[in-house]
Amino acid sequence: MLDAAALHALNDLSLVARLIADGAQAGLHPSRRRGEGIEFSQYRPYQPGDDLRRLDWRLAARSDRYYLRESDVDTRLTARLLLDASASMNHLDAAGVSKLQYARLLLAGLAYIAHHQGDAVGLYALHHSGLQTVPPSADAGQLPRIYHALRQLSATGTFPATAVLAPLLARRGASVTIVVSDLYDVGPEHPSSPLAQLLRQLRAAGGEVLVLHLLARNEYDLDYPASAMLEDLETGQRLQLDVTQRATYQTQLQQWLRETEQTVRGYGLYYHRLFTDEVPAQALRQVLRGQLRSPV
Repeated sequence: MLDAAALHALNDLSLVARLIADGAQAGLHPSRRRGEGIEFSQYRPYQPGDDLRRLDWRLAARSDRYYLRESDVDTRLTARLLLDASASMNHLDAAGVSKLQYARLLLAGLAYIAHHQGDAVGLYALHHSGLQTVPPSADAGQLPRIYHALRQLSATGTFPATAVLAPLLARRGASVTIVVSDLYDVGPEHPSSPLAQLLRQLRAAGGEVLVLHLLARNEYDLDYPASAMLEDLETGQRLQLDVTQRATYQTQLQQWLRETEQTVRGYGLYYHRLFTDEVPAQALRQVLRGQLRSPV
């Protein structure tokens, strides 16, 4: 249950992923279902249309009743990890941990959990130069590939144009898509932004979609010295902090947070807000225990 600063200092993403996953003690989805398989689980009465090859003929001969043998079969899905790698994710909290660094820890833990459930997992980083992809796979080398991509990733520029995001919108089968972003371009004031359009279309492409809204506590509380100069990390615009306006800032921030959450949920997506000062394993446990199938 190490905090983000301590985990980042370990400088070993494979170890960190295992620590976070073990601490979270949860999975993305139920790991088994009833069906045709190898390991026997239970009998159920025959129903018209059932495959006769699955009938237990010996039991039928003894009891004059018809039962099918059912087995446990592993479910398989694709976990797609989408990371907003625009420059605003470089924002540092009071402990010196950036949103990007915190997202890296979370996604490494999620990748570990998905992979060890036998699911295919892939990584998609979205930044101004395009879409950086580690295609989904369940093979033994996938985790090192994802860890390497996360380590090498930097947050730069603005969110990519809509046309770049087309590969994310292809129809897909059983899947869960996890988006990590500070959602600055989502809400009623940005209905046509590339990120808003992506979120709107992800649900239509199929599968569950979980949006993790990542914030730093100091931007939430505006906890800076009175002489601080604030800078927009994507535009470079600067603004002298006026401490007398903290109450106004809080009012407007709370309104923006409500509207952003309503917008995401209105798309039919699951929404969860996280802060970078939360212990990653505890934060991930809350996320994975959430009602992914009840986004509204």
